[in-house]
Amino acid sequence: MDATTVTDNEIKIDATNKQAIGNFNLEATDGLARAATLTTAHGDVQTPIFMPVGTRATVKAVTNQNLKDVGSQIILGNTYHLNLRPTSELIKKMGGLHKFMNWDKPILTDSGGFQVFSLSALRKITEEGVDFRSHIDGAKCFIGPEESMQIQMNLGSDIIMAFDECPPYPCTTRELEDAMGRTHRWLKRCKESMTRKDSLLFGIIQGGLSVPHRLESIEQVCSVDLPGYALGGFSVGEPMELMYEVLPQVAPKMPADKPRYLMGVGKPVDLLHSINAGIDMFDCVMPTRVARNGKVFNHNGDINIKRTENKEDGRPLDENCKCYTCENHSRSYLRHLFACGEMLSAHLLTIHNLHFYLELVGECRQAILSGSWEAYYKAKLTQLVS
Repeated sequence: MDATTVTDNEIKIDATNKQAIGNFNLEATDGLARAATLTTAHGDVQTPIFMPVGTRATVKAVTNQNLKDVGSQIILGNTYHLNLRPTSELIKKMGGLHKFMNWDKPILTDSGGFQVFSLSALRKITEEGVDFRSHIDGAKCFIGPEESMQIQMNLGSDIIMAFDECPPYPCTTRELEDAMGRTHRWLKRCKESMTRKDSLLFGIIQGGLSVPHRLESIEQVCSVDLPGYALGGFSVGEPMELMYEVLPQVAPKMPADKPRYLMGVGKPVDLLHSINAGIDMFDCVMPTRVARNGKVFNHNGDINIKRTENKEDGRPLDENCKCYTCENHSRSYLRHLFACGEMLSAHLLTIHNLHFYLELVGECRQAILSGSWEAYYKAKLTQLVS
């Protein structure tokens, strides 16, 4: 294959680094847990990996340098929100999302399909796509498979997610099957209209908490040859114990030679359970959102910085943590910032939480590579839930 050859699923050779964009090198497995490297146009992503959420071209409360300092390899943006403001056309004019926000590492963009779920009061679904009312000013807007692909191509995303319908929890069997059917049909339209050669199109598997429906969706979605696949429709209000039951039955049925992405999940313990089931990639607003509300994740138990017990505590959040926050500030100072409503509070707590998440998945990767995953998983799970 020469440097310009393009395969059916639009993976091409990058002559500068001799790697195929879209190559997924599975380096080790330990039980169902996997460690791999995914090659994108803006660099490699080592899995398991957590992707900080930068919905509007920014991960809230932190700078791009902060993201790099805590070990971020890839971040997420959102098609729906960026197309409303500042519009994908403007971002394209400014050189694409990477240049616009000055981020030189990979970016994955959600297709806008989750807004079909989250903005249910403002939208109408048809076979063609979804009519929205903007949550900003009520203006009419429409996103279908072709529109979602064009927006994401304008953004220049490294990983483009197919447009899908995420059914609510709970829902009827009819609602579940209708959403699955549209998701499968829309995927074919997404692939036909996705022409940007440096981007990787991932399909999304639906099916709610029904294992038979999930397996049916895997069969249909994965019949479309793509560089990767995702599980959507989890963490939409269901008890997480139900997700823990379903994941080990469905994730291993996804293609073994492609990345497996669990969308919108979740807490640290959720990541551990999911990696143990064979998931490679995650995103969630959890670490940034709770930081702005004073919650801090810690290897020895979560911390609510608002509590009076922190008022005269000169210790860092975690004495073993190497993040900027822990190396420079005490719990007492951080509580003071939060109590005063200082913006620096969100900044420092977010740095710590993102560092925690990325350190966690990094530890998971090393445990898988060293063949010690089961012992690590059991010990870490006990530590986090105790």
